[in-house]
Amino acid sequence: MENQKEKIVLAFSGGLDTSFCVPYLTNERNFEVHTVTVNTGGFNAEEVKTLEKKAITLGAKSHTTIDATKSYYENGIKYMIFGNCLRNNSYPLSVSSERIFQAMETLKVVKKTGAKYVAHGSTGAGNDQIRFDIVFDILAPEVEIVAPIRELQSSRRFEIDYLKKHNFDYSWDKSKYSLNQGIWGTSICGVETLSSDGVLPEEAFPHKVEKQNPEMITIGFSEGEPVSLNGKEMEPLDVIRSLAKIADPYGIGRDVNVGDTIIGLKGRVGFEAAAPMIIIKAHHLLEKHTLTKSQQYWKEMIGNYYGQLMHEAQYLDPVMRNMEVFLKSTQKNVTGTVKVILRPYCFDVAGCSSKYDLMNAKFGEYGEINKSYGARDIIGFTKVLANPSKVYYTLNEKEKELLK
Repeated sequence: MENQKEKIVLAFSGGLDTSFCVPYLTNERNFEVHTVTVNTGGFNAEEVKTLEKKAITLGAKSHTTIDATKSYYENGIKYMIFGNCLRNNSYPLSVSSERIFQAMETLKVVKKTGAKYVAHGSTGAGNDQIRFDIVFDILAPEVEIVAPIRELQSSRRFEIDYLKKHNFDYSWDKSKYSLNQGIWGTSICGVETLSSDGVLPEEAFPHKVEKQNPEMITIGFSEGEPVSLNGKEMEPLDVIRSLAKIADPYGIGRDVNVGDTIIGLKGRVGFEAAAPMIIIKAHHLLEKHTLTKSQQYWKEMIGNYYGQLMHEAQYLDPVMRNMEVFLKSTQKNVTGTVKVILRPYCFDVAGCSSKYDLMNAKFGEYGEINKSYGARDIIGFTKVLANPSKVYYTLNEKEKELLK
C-alpha cells in the first residue's frame, strides 16, 4: 500500500497549521508527504535543523530547506527599496512579499520529486492562500492544489487535539501571538489585531526595548542599494541584518497595518520592521536630493502601484518587469550617505551627502540668494506663469470677485 501513495509537496513553516498538515495528509488523505521550508531570512541555522527534525518526526518522507534570501532581495526587496514601497504609507510588505518567492521555490521541489500535488497551510480567510494558489496555478497548472486548513475550516483547537491524538504535543497553547519572521520584518497576529480598537502590548513584539540613549548611524547607498553601515562596506543583505541588530533593541518600526485584503475583507496585522523602515526612509531622503521633480512624481506613482501588485499576489504579471526597469533606471544617481538618529520607538532621518545632490550651492541657496538669474528674470517668469489664469479670470470676472 505504501507504494500506491501519491506524492505531495507541502510548504512547511513549522507552525501549528503546517505541522497539522503533515500527519493529516499522511493518515487521512493517504499521501506520501515531502515537506519544504523556504527560508527568506526568518530562520537561523539552528532553527533550520529543528524544522527539518520536526517535519520528519511528524511523518514527512523527506524534507528540503531552500535558502531563498538572496533571490528574495535581488528580485523583490531591491525594487521595493527603489520604489519606497509602504502599503498604506506604513507597512513595508514584510511578509506579504515573501509568499510569492516561497511558492515559486516550492514548485522546484514539486518538479524534482515528480509530485502531482502541492499543499500549503493557509486558511480560507486571508491573503496567503491567494499568493500560494496563484503561483501554483500560473506556473504549474497541471499540479493539483491541496489546502487542508481551508478545506476543513478547522479551528486551532481541533488541530491541537488532532496532533495530541497522534502523539505530537508541542505545547501550542504557550504562544498567544502568531509571528511570521523574515529578513524584511516580522508580522504579528493576536487577539488585539482581530478588533478595530485592539492595542498590541509590549509582550507581543519579538524584540524588547533595551536601548534608551540616542545613537546616530550612517547608511551608504550606491545606485539605490544599501551598501554600507557606519562607514563599513558590506552586501545589502548584511546591511539589513546589521542594521536590525542595532535598531531592533530601540523598538523601532512597530505599527499596525489596516488594509483591504485580496479577498475583500478588512484586516489588521501588527508588524515590527526596524531595518526596512529606516532603509526606506533614508533612501527616500537621498532621492529627494538627487532626483528631479518629475522623476520623484512618476517614481511615487509607479512605486505605489508596484507595492500594491506585490501585496496582491500579482508579482508574475509582466507589468511588474516593466516597472522594475523604470525603477532601476531612476537609481543611477541615488548614491551617497544618509545620517539617521535612533531613539526608543522612533528615528529621525537627519541629513545626507551626495556628489549628485541637486541642492548645490553653486546654483543658489534657497531663501537666501540665487546665482543663475536676476530679479528681472523672475518678474518676467512670473508674468508668463500667471498668464493662463489672467486670461481665464478676464473672461470670468464674477469668479475673480468671489476670491477677493
